[in-house]
Amino acid sequence: MHEHGGGTGIDGAQGGPTVVLIGQPNVGKSVIFGRLTGKYAVVSNYPGTSVEVTTGSLRIGEKTFTVIDTPGINSLHPHSDDERVTRDILLERQPDVIVQVADAKNLSRALSLTSQLLECGRPIVLCLNMSDEAEQAGVHIDTRELSRLLGIEVIPTVAPEGEGLAALKRALLAPRTGTPIVAYGREIEKGLERIGALLPEHRGCARALGLMFLAGEPGLEAWAARTYGAETLASIRAIVVETGGRLVQLPEMVILKTRRARVQIVVTRHLRQAARGRSRLAETLGRWTREPATGIPIFIIVMLGLYYFVGQVGAGMLVGLLEKNLFGEHINPLVVRLFALVPWPFLQRMFAGEFGLITMGLTYALALVLPIVGTFFLAFGLLEDSGYLPRLAIMSNRLFRLIGLNGKAILPMVLGLGCDTMATMTARILESRKERFIVTLLLALGVPCSAQLGVILGLANFISLRGFALIIAAVGGSMLLVGWLASRFVPGAPSDFIFEIPPLRLPRLGNIAMKTWLRIVWFLREATPLFLMGTLALFLAAESGLLGLLERGLAPLIQGWLSLPVETTKVFILGFLRRDYGAAGLFALATADPPKLSVNQTVVALTVITLFVPCVANFLVIIKEQGIRRALTILGFITPFSFFVGGMINWALVLFGIKL
Repeated sequence: MHEHGGGTGIDGAQGGPTVVLIGQPNVGKSVIFGRLTGKYAVVSNYPGTSVEVTTGSLRIGEKTFTVIDTPGINSLHPHSDDERVTRDILLERQPDVIVQVADAKNLSRALSLTSQLLECGRPIVLCLNMSDEAEQAGVHIDTRELSRLLGIEVIPTVAPEGEGLAALKRALLAPRTGTPIVAYGREIEKGLERIGALLPEHRGCARALGLMFLAGEPGLEAWAARTYGAETLASIRAIVVETGGRLVQLPEMVILKTRRARVQIVVTRHLRQAARGRSRLAETLGRWTREPATGIPIFIIVMLGLYYFVGQVGAGMLVGLLEKNLFGEHINPLVVRLFALVPWPFLQRMFAGEFGLITMGLTYALALVLPIVGTFFLAFGLLEDSGYLPRLAIMSNRLFRLIGLNGKAILPMVLGLGCDTMATMTARILESRKERFIVTLLLALGVPCSAQLGVILGLANFISLRGFALIIAAVGGSMLLVGWLASRFVPGAPSDFIFEIPPLRLPRLGNIAMKTWLRIVWFLREATPLFLMGTLALFLAAESGLLGLLERGLAPLIQGWLSLPVETTKVFILGFLRRDYGAAGLFALATADPPKLSVNQTVVALTVITLFVPCVANFLVIIKEQGIRRALTILGFITPFSFFVGGMINWALVLFGIKL
């Protein structure tokens, strides 16, 4: 945990009482945040972690609030870095108001978290979002009686339409603390009282902290020793052992079962659900998406639709409009003419040359990446809000278990088809460090981004079906082999696969538009500086002669081991700047008149470029997420491995005289 004063924002956010938004994933929390704060928000890392937290300001009358949108959380007993950061913000920052955003259709799931938040001793407002969908499903909640029982305001909302937001703002001006609704029995309660007496600086949240100690929450002992000293930690340990010795079951099991039973009683009393509930069509579709016999064809259809939209609309039409028309015909020629007036050739080349910060760096970031990522965010938002992705995770769980992962890993993998850089960040949803490392490794190794995939599929028209099947087999087999080996040699244990399945529903366009906009802004803030840094590094390498030296040094490997023409050397070097740039270079060589690559050479080159090192933007994000040592380990493994696989394919084709 991290020591911070209450009532302040994160990373320099200023002003007024602090409101923290808490909620399970996919409950519309970010939409509520956008409605409260508008478009002015700051995304920054939580201190000591790589987890990002969004902060904004809300003004109600003469009062200004700092609003923090935290990562999604299912419990205050965290299983991932995202959940741990949310827990830390709650218990250490002591926010002035907690706003729990919940799915009104799933009251049991919502109140399980509410019961834990009430134990934090902070003012709370419960926001039952998607109340219109709940009504359509025949769900009715007695919010007035529920508010009386919990001792806090309970407000139904429809975030995309702004319904209930005025009532929510009024509740923020006079929030109530409420009282815990779960009693855990004589022995647990006695242990909580004794632990609470040892935590005077955290008296308000002592009950929540005590439950975490009794449940064996990892990381709390180090925090207690740092905050209160070794003597206090020893006393807490003694209380935990003594309390556990008086119980028939482990304390964490007693806590979990007691909480579930109490929540179920509350739900039964305050929720009425009409017999119609969810439609039979939604239930049937939901079942089909989880069963392999029907789920796999549905997955193929979804992926084809995703590729067509991102590959054709984003990577094709929009990139053509921005890169070729806007930047190629107007912006970049103007930049070249303007910098021609600068009397220093070095600066001319730095900003407007072949590897110029504007002509290459900004062009790639805004004309290549922005339209592709924007369309992918839009498509991914539709999948996310429809409830399909959790079902895909369940269907793929068995396959991912073979490589030491679980079904949750499908989410960053699918996201990687849009952009590996962004997908690497979303690997945080996986609970263990081992799983996050394996997913990051596989993303860097063999998941092509949408732009690269588009180029590869474009080249499929110039090679045989056998050749294309060989590329898929080589890349897919490499990922399974590397994943299987990593699952056995990377230290750490796999996490349990516990996944909440939301109902299938029609996404709301207003919600999708807002989420897509916020994600695009977030991505540009992350990606643009990385592209400029990578372009500058490539420019300096070219200016110093290092780029030419690398070309000459790699030529024997390219021409000898891979049997490729010398022109492909520069393609692989530039592929480090952006993978799709390297793939585009191969496309130009293979489609030249006459072709500079045979079909066999194209298959070898495409296999290597797909398995090749991550682009510089992704590599820098890997450093940010995994640390420099692990990032260099990934880079040091992938580089020779990609050439080894390509060389083995070339060797086999030559040995057996195969012409694809």
